Amino acid sequence: MTNILKRKDFARWQAGERLPDAALCKAVKEMEDGLIDADLGGLLCKKRVARPGSGKSGGYRTMLSARMGGRYVFLHGFPKSDRANITQDEKKALQFAGKVFLELLGEALSKALQSGVLVEVHCEQDH
Repeated sequence: MTNILKRKDFARWQAGERLPDAALCKAVKEMEDGLIDADLGGLLCKKRVARPGSGKSGGYRTMLSARMGGRYVFLHGFPKSDRANITQDEKKALQFAGKVFLELLGEALSKALQSGVLVEVHCEQDH
């Protein structure tokens, strides 16, 4: 079962950009089909997400930790027009946070969801 989550900070940014969860679901589906924009190591991936109503070229860059076919955690996002990439320090911090979130199990995962540190992404179609 695919489990798609997002960090609270990411959810706040996503809401501000009016980016629907459906776009995140589509991004994960593409990744499962082998379309990953960049594997940054340490289970961290970069994935382009289209801006609603337009294409990926004017869209967003998202950073997420991924355990293919398992759990995906969206950690960070930004409009492509704002910046080309993240810094090495940001990459290291995201790799660390992502690894922690991917390894959460049972009660720890429930607590992260209940406290709002992580938010579940709801996809309409079942994989």
